[in-house]
Amino acid sequence: MRTISILFVCMGNICRSPSAEGVFRELVGREGLIDHTFIDSAGTHAYHVQEPPDPRAQNTALGRGIDISPIRARQVEKGDFERFDYVLAMDRHNFELLMAACPDHLVHKVKYFLEFAPHLNTTDVPDPFYGGDYGFERVFDMIEDAAEGLLDALRRNELQGVRAVDETT
Repeated sequence: MRTISILFVCMGNICRSPSAEGVFRELVGREGLIDHTFIDSAGTHAYHVQEPPDPRAQNTALGRGIDISPIRARQVEKGDFERFDYVLAMDRHNFELLMAACPDHLVHKVKYFLEFAPHLNTTDVPDPFYGGDYGFERVFDMIEDAAEGLLDALRRNELQGVRAVDETT
């Protein structure tokens, strides 16, 4: 069984995309599917390369039992479009930047992360960087919804018949 690779992308890779990486990694780990996935995050801009996630994102994640502190920001690279099965944009601006950078034969990999949470009726995860703590809580709620939807879609399409890894053995 091949590994399914997912790249979450926002602008600076310090708020939304590392939060999505952490939430999704926790979710697939809890479901025993971590060995069948490769999860990463990146930014469309190089503003914060090698920096940890924003302290507010880290605190919000920790409040939900997820440690994203080891993640370091990086910028999307051309090779990411080849390497990853899913390149998931957090909003329209980053989606457009990804589509402009993506080779034509790989554009099918670029999607909005919130496509996996259609009940939210938006494609944009708002950037909480300039807001208060409540913005981070709201963003995490959206990310958790979309992460569940993404896992459901992967189970239907990519992980059919895959058994969860039994962590007791």
